[in-house]
Amino acid sequence: MPKVVHITSAHPATDTRIFYKECSTLAKHGYEVVLVAAGAENRIDQGVRISGVPKMRGRVGRMTATARRVVGAAVSEHADLYHFHDPELLPWVFWLHHRGEKVVFDMHENMPLAIMSKPYLNGAARYMIRFLYSLLERGFLRDIPVIFAENSYSRYYPYVQRSEVVLNLPEVEELLQIPGEKKERFTLGYMGRVAIQRGSMAMLQVVQRLQRRGLRVAFDCVGPVEKKHLSELQRFAERAGVQHVTLHGYRSPVEGWKIMARCHAGLALLQDVPNYRDSYPTKLFEYMALGLPVITSNFPLYRDIVEQRGCGLCVPPDDIDAIAEAIVWLYEHPAEAESMGERGRAAAREEFNWQTEAAKLLAFYARILTS
Repeated sequence: MPKVVHITSAHPATDTRIFYKECSTLAKHGYEVVLVAAGAENRIDQGVRISGVPKMRGRVGRMTATARRVVGAAVSEHADLYHFHDPELLPWVFWLHHRGEKVVFDMHENMPLAIMSKPYLNGAARYMIRFLYSLLERGFLRDIPVIFAENSYSRYYPYVQRSEVVLNLPEVEELLQIPGEKKERFTLGYMGRVAIQRGSMAMLQVVQRLQRRGLRVAFDCVGPVEKKHLSELQRFAERAGVQHVTLHGYRSPVEGWKIMARCHAGLALLQDVPNYRDSYPTKLFEYMALGLPVITSNFPLYRDIVEQRGCGLCVPPDDIDAIAEAIVWLYEHPAEAESMGERGRAAAREEFNWQTEAAKLLAFYARILTS
């Protein structure tokens, strides 16, 4: 079978999409798979050989020295196909393609839209960088096979000639096996990157409000969080007197799912920024597969899933009162909440699972390798 190398300068080697879904799937289907990742420990895991290179500190170092290192390590593998995962690697994708190598670029997010919500850029800089990046992206990607992580991305890239959509759907069968004995206290769950734009502070404010109303609620938050923001969350909880909040930090997917399975509802309150409106949060489908009723942002994309399947409630993500009332409804209607969870589990099993996406990934690889 062919040898493929996945390359990332920005993601950890344990990234769910890169390692647990794509690389593991390819290895299971007979590919020789190498994952080159900055800062990773050299090892073999699930049939994937992980090769680490030194990681530079800071954004500039990552985009220059680290990018060169991961590409150098990847090229030394003499693979049949090189699969890239980060925008700063696009010049190297272009370079390898024009050397005659087979490459694919995996678009995890719509970067021009994502630039518009970067907190470290001011308004004028956002528009200028977005314009320049879009020009470069068009030049680099015109002849490159692209994998889109969302259906919505393809309409922004009509010039991409070969593409496939591979959604971040969960390994449903694995999730269905996780026991879900609920905690004694009504517990809200969140799993994913912990950040303001992903609703971290809004969730704490809601817990504060519910506890002040006398509800016996707790909050389990699982996911990586920057040290500065972790301190902000801890200070808020301490000043506001919020109790029964556990910030678990990063956990492996299975560890995180086990924590979520014991919760009574799953939260996906991403804030209204451009790149989130058109992107499915993977956590939504994971909650559904675990049988949790969900409370999500009321974006049309999310409502199409949640309201049509009757598996949760959709609310404005910046309206603390509306979020609190949705949680109170679930708290006071446990039978209906359980039914929502069961409908979500059925939908995840039948419609929203990684196996359908894995088949698309394998077929796209076959087309690239035989072209």
